Amino acid sequence: MTIAPEPPTLFGRHDEQAELNQLLADVRTGASRALVMHGDAGIGKTALLDHLLAQAAGCEIIRTVGVEAERELAFATLHQICAPMLDRMASLPAPQREALNTAFGFASGSPPDRFMLGLAVLGLLADLARDQPVICVIDDAQWLDRASARVLGFVARRLRAESVAIIFAVRDPAGPDLVGLPTMAVRGLPIGDARSLLSSTKLGPGDPEVVDRIIAESHGNPLALRELPRGFTAEELAGGFEARGAGSLPWRIEKSFQRQMAELSTATKLVMLVAAAEPVGDPSLLWRAVDELGHTPDTGTVLSEAAGNFLDFGTKIAFRHPLLRSAVYRAATPQQRRRAHHALAQVTDAENDPDRRAWHRALATSGHDEQVAAELESSAGRARARGGPAAAAALLERAAELTRDPVLRGRRLLAAAWGKHDAGLPDAGLHLLAMAEAGPMGPMERAQADLLRAQIIFAVHRSGETPALMLKAAARMRTLDVRLARDTYLDALRAAWYAANRTGPATLRDIAEAAIQAPCPTEKAPQDPLLDGLALRYTAGFAAGAPEINRALKEFRIRDMPDDQRLRWLWFAASAAVDLCDDETANELSASYVQVARDTGTLAALPMALTTRIVFTIFAGDLTAAGTLVAELRNLSEGSGHLGAGYTSQLLSAWEGDHDRTAELIEASTADARRRGEGLGPITSGWSRAVLYNGLGRHEDAVRPALEATAPSQEQGVLTWASLFELVVAASRAGRTLTAEEALHRLTVMTRACGTDWAHGLEACARALVSDDATADDAFRQAVGLLGRTRIRSYLARAHLYYGEWLQRRHRRSDARDQLRIAHDMLAGMNMTAYAATAARELSVCGEKVSRSAEPVASSQFTTQETQIVRLVREGLSNADIATRLFISPRTVEWHLSNIFAKLGITSRRQLRRHDR
Repeated sequence: MTIAPEPPTLFGRHDEQAELNQLLADVRTGASRALVMHGDAGIGKTALLDHLLAQAAGCEIIRTVGVEAERELAFATLHQICAPMLDRMASLPAPQREALNTAFGFASGSPPDRFMLGLAVLGLLADLARDQPVICVIDDAQWLDRASARVLGFVARRLRAESVAIIFAVRDPAGPDLVGLPTMAVRGLPIGDARSLLSSTKLGPGDPEVVDRIIAESHGNPLALRELPRGFTAEELAGGFEARGAGSLPWRIEKSFQRQMAELSTATKLVMLVAAAEPVGDPSLLWRAVDELGHTPDTGTVLSEAAGNFLDFGTKIAFRHPLLRSAVYRAATPQQRRRAHHALAQVTDAENDPDRRAWHRALATSGHDEQVAAELESSAGRARARGGPAAAAALLERAAELTRDPVLRGRRLLAAAWGKHDAGLPDAGLHLLAMAEAGPMGPMERAQADLLRAQIIFAVHRSGETPALMLKAAARMRTLDVRLARDTYLDALRAAWYAANRTGPATLRDIAEAAIQAPCPTEKAPQDPLLDGLALRYTAGFAAGAPEINRALKEFRIRDMPDDQRLRWLWFAASAAVDLCDDETANELSASYVQVARDTGTLAALPMALTTRIVFTIFAGDLTAAGTLVAELRNLSEGSGHLGAGYTSQLLSAWEGDHDRTAELIEASTADARRRGEGLGPITSGWSRAVLYNGLGRHEDAVRPALEATAPSQEQGVLTWASLFELVVAASRAGRTLTAEEALHRLTVMTRACGTDWAHGLEACARALVSDDATADDAFRQAVGLLGRTRIRSYLARAHLYYGEWLQRRHRRSDARDQLRIAHDMLAGMNMTAYAATAARELSVCGEKVSRSAEPVASSQFTTQETQIVRLVREGLSNADIATRLFISPRTVEWHLSNIFAKLGITSRRQLRRHDR
């Protein structure tokens, strides 16, 4: 916690001050705010933060500064922010508490998920704000370690109603971790204000032309206006300033600071150098390091020379401005800097702070040093275990620089490249990978390098190149690590599903053929029969592979598996279950997938889990639940670049019959898929458009996208039957009998191999649509009977609709009304608006007036997030559980509930659970 500073005198900052004053007023009235204040070094961001904090009487203040030297220590800044709140950790849900303990090194465990960490920090801040509003400012945020930056960016995006403000001061707002947050650009002062500021420095008389030159070259930068002239003599100010004008503005400000330090004593310079090399600001550590260097400076002299002008001495030692720190550090020779870091390493506790000690030792070392490199490697392991892959990568990269043995150096570079990939830094990962591959590598390292390159490209592009790279990696591993090879074949199949191209460098069939020839492990895992079944499917056909895949799915349902294995393989299993129209298995595995991701706090796996669950939930006809999951996925995907939110959103909108929204979502996802070279995008978009147009009765318009989604040139991994069914519906209604019959034939091959009520029901409905009168009635009856035994209510409702339409056109109005009434009630209840409207029109033709059913719980009355909260309360979730599910704080849930209660005229959760939908 920080005491508010004295308010600074600011020139020309009226608009910025007004915006910050409004931010403070909002927070005091219960709202929350986030702001990224950006501008050049010295432009006045720190002064504006000082102004804000000076006005923040009665608020809890948390202030920290990013330090360049700390960038490689995972969660360094986050720990500083959370340290005063750690006594509140008991109030957090257990997964969040465990995530913080692991991240900060208080406990060992699996690397914590960054989303779970974000929820934990959000919860701590919200709990602290119950006492008084919280103002958290992070100056020089461009120097945050990546792990802290990602968590703080997550928290800032999810502030709602906690009375918390987070303000980042940063030079460039374009960093990925803060993208999308509200911004304030801090620019140079106008000429008049610049002149007033320069006059206020009381530097004495100067040549007017020199003064004008200072103002012009400073570009209105307040720090430059104050500091550039300080290092000059009166004579230089009178006319010699022009000769000093070269170099960038930050460089010239640093040079000005260095000129100001020129007259300081040797002892003071030494103290300042050690302070610049020691980013924590620990006074005890500073003085011990100075003693280690063999100096015992006169404290009074140092304080008189450095205090105020250069350093603030308090419970923490801080530089007056971040550029002053870098000026001090850069002014020293490399040898002097190494000596300072060596001294700091000697006095840093090896047991309590081994990572910072290792980093100081690394910076104190020139040339090769295996002992220091090994320490850095150990630190990297601890950073990785705490969930700091970027920090681990930086430590390993430095360890590689200190490594003489070229083979060991390559291994460390390869490990560093994996760390960059895990941290979401693909370009840096590829750069380190190229460095590793340039040296000697063993066969296993070569295979791992191939796999890493494939994983990075898959994360960025998901194009046709990726399956070939994974296939190459798996081939290398076949004689080295059978288990890893087979798992890589499965990953290659997934990459080929996304590529969806029969003519690429490695198709599904190519990968399947290689997998069949691969050796089998001594001890089989549940994913092994799944790989065998999929490999058989993509070589011998769907019918040949279905029995083996079914046996694999039974293994997944009955076999006890560790959570990490379930998280990795449930996507394959749940997707295969939907592909085989096995509704019971698909329901169980997709629900389990989401649950294990939530229970373990592995929110990085949750997007894929939610995507799988959403698709099944739409098939099951619970579009309201699917909407809640889509909103959760959208919240989770914000800033992460995950594509599932777009695909599932467009599919849900299509089933709901929202034409404009579906078109908008399809346009966005198709453009992104095209940019990535991803073939799955057109397939998914074609399926969604076909569902939409069939619902709107625009069957001719539905034919083309359905054909595109089932084109032979595109190689679908799963759900081919879904687009084929839409093609049968569209083509049969548009009078394209031959197209409908061909699609039915392809669909029948799949449904009969599945052998489930869901599959047989779909086939019967499709067959009825292309049959003559003699057989259509029996086929429709069979369809509604079979689908009625499943969880798949969306297709059951459509079967009733199509049967009712068929009956009405044969003038069997009484029978038609029965089917259409069932269809309408089901479709309206599921929010399948377009299909329900068709049923209503058909009922009207039959002479039955359709009464408008009651709206679901006030979709027009509530916001999207309020609708989600209503549903989750009715499911029995607590405020803390709802907050975790929606990635907001419990206080925001409370705020939303108060609004919900007011709108409904109720006062309790019990009343809400009972309130009529």
